[in-house]
Amino acid sequence: MSSLVVESPGLLTTVQDLGRPGFGPLGISPSGAADPVALRLGNLLVGNDPGTPALEMTLLGGTFSFPRGALIALTGADLGASIDGCTAEMWMPQEIQPGARLVLGPTRNFARAYLAVAGGIQVPAFLGSASTHLLSGLGGFEGRALRKGDVLTLGSPATKLSNRRISESVLLTLRPRKVLRVTDGPQIDRFSEDAKRAFFRDTFRVSEESDRTGLRLGGPALESDLPGEMITEGVPLGAIQITPSGQPIILFVEQQTTGGYPKIANVIGVDLHRLGQLRPRVDIRFERISLTVARSLWIEQERLLHSPKQLFA
Repeated sequence: MSSLVVESPGLLTTVQDLGRPGFGPLGISPSGAADPVALRLGNLLVGNDPGTPALEMTLLGGTFSFPRGALIALTGADLGASIDGCTAEMWMPQEIQPGARLVLGPTRNFARAYLAVAGGIQVPAFLGSASTHLLSGLGGFEGRALRKGDVLTLGSPATKLSNRRISESVLLTLRPRKVLRVTDGPQIDRFSEDAKRAFFRDTFRVSEESDRTGLRLGGPALESDLPGEMITEGVPLGAIQITPSGQPIILFVEQQTTGGYPKIANVIGVDLHRLGQLRPRVDIRFERISLTVARSLWIEQERLLHSPKQLFA
């Protein structure tokens, strides 16, 4: 059986798929890939189902060897990958010969890269998903980030090497962006007009304290008429809470499923994957749009992701 050997894990490398939605009422966040679009595209390139488990690397990639070879695709952030010293192309399938070594370094642009392997990473499912949930230590490979010496089993490939690649026009359409589109949050009316103007006008910086639980932002203090914590209620992925300090937190894939801070806005569905590519110290802004526009953008993106004729060059 084919395998992947971890010679160096990088900064934070985990097994992820598209997560385990539907368990919020039980207090279990979905987890899953921080950039699910990059994961989906990588899997499609190697002939897997879009949600097949793959490796997610954050800011710094690892070194991996393949004793029996493999068909891979690299998507997301550019980590300057090479295969036995030769440059490894992104956004297209590549054959790795038996015993070859894949080396990835520090990011050259965004936050997270994905390594999809034909046949997928084989790990036990937890609540129907292979995603690693770091806070609880469940899912993925032993519920944790990968370590040196780990050996991961690979499934049987369903396809042979193809010369297709993701088209440049699709990459341009789906590219990460620093202006995130949002809809109004349930407590937006509890903020003053000055606070709302500042939120949609000013720039916020992604804090180094950000992680898969949430992205902490620094910027102008936003005050509401809820000086303390409000009654705890359910919170969705992408909700933007304002803490008592007046600073925002964008809830992310390993979020708590309830929260007691007022929510001024929510990142729209088509921009959630872009949250996963925001690096610390990056400046971002927010653009207010309607629910109707947000829904139409989501439908348009899903049509694109389900259209092979448009996806592949």
